[in-house]
Amino acid sequence: MAATSTAARQPHEPIPTPAKVPVALIVNGTREQLNIAPWTTLLDALRDHLDLTGTKKGCDHGQCGACTVLVDGRRVNSCLTLAVMKDGAEVTTIEGLARDGALHPLQQAFIDHDAFQCGYCTPGQICSAAGMIAEGKANTPDEIRELMSGNICRCAAYPNIVAAIQQAMSKP
Repeated sequence: MAATSTAARQPHEPIPTPAKVPVALIVNGTREQLNIAPWTTLLDALRDHLDLTGTKKGCDHGQCGACTVLVDGRRVNSCLTLAVMKDGAEVTTIEGLARDGALHPLQQAFIDHDAFQCGYCTPGQICSAAGMIAEGKANTPDEIRELMSGNICRCAAYPNIVAAIQQAMSKP
C-alpha cells in the first residue's frame, strides 16, 4: 500500500475571483469604457452593461444567430465572444444601423417585406445580412440562404427575409 502524503489530504485554498478588467469598445460610434469580469461575453456587455437590448440572447451557444452583431464590420456571434477579446474594436448593433433618423436599407426592407413575425431573430438577421452584403459574396437567392444559414427564424419567415435582403442589395 502506497503512503498518502499529508499535503494531498489537505483541503485546497479557494481560487480567488479575478479582478474586473478594463475594456474599451466603440459601440455604435460612441467610445465606451467598461470594467467587467474577464468571462463577460460581448453579448452580456452590450445588454447588461450598456443597456443595448436590441441584440438578443437566444441559444447562448452560437447556434441561432439572434446575438449577431458587427465587429469591425464582420458578423460575430456575440454570445461566443468574450468582450475582452474585442478591446478597442468597433461594434455595431441593431441600434447603430440607422443614421440621422433614417432606417438602414435592411431595416426598411424587412418592414417592406414583412420579414419577421415574432421579431426575436430580426436584429441578428439584419446585422448578419449587413455583414453578408459587405462581404460581397452573395448574388443569388441560394447564396443568400447559404450565407445566412447561421441565423435561425423559428417563425419560418425565410422567403420574406431573402426578399428583404435582395431589396437592400439592390440599393446603392
